[in-house]
Amino acid sequence: QVQLVESGGGLVQAGESLKLSCAASGSIDNINFMAWYRQAPGKQRELVADITSGSTNYADSVKGRFTISRGNAKNTVYLQMNSLQPEDTAVYYCNADRWPSNYWGQGTQVTVSS
Repeated sequence: QVQLVESGGGLVQAGESLKLSCAASGSIDNINFMAWYRQAPGKQRELVADITSGSTNYADSVKGRFTISRGNAKNTVYLQMNSLQPEDTAVYYCNADRWPSNYWGQGTQVTVSS
């Protein structure tokens, strides 16, 4: 019903920036919540940032460095990542909530060299 495709990952040096994109397709008219998660090797998948119609929310570890935003058509969500650090290395996943289901993309790898 909803398909999510992430892009924009890559390998960067510490201190550099990267912008991730998530394109949603299918039944997207009632998606009111979108988020970015990440999962590093040996760690649990964690919420990085989310966005609703009226607010944004960030994990403490990325607050002030990352910015989540949605495109005008509401079918795209972005994650601008600044001042990247090796601890940010993970697979980043896009997530969308459309009742009664929750959808995930396949993820995009972000690697920050140290």
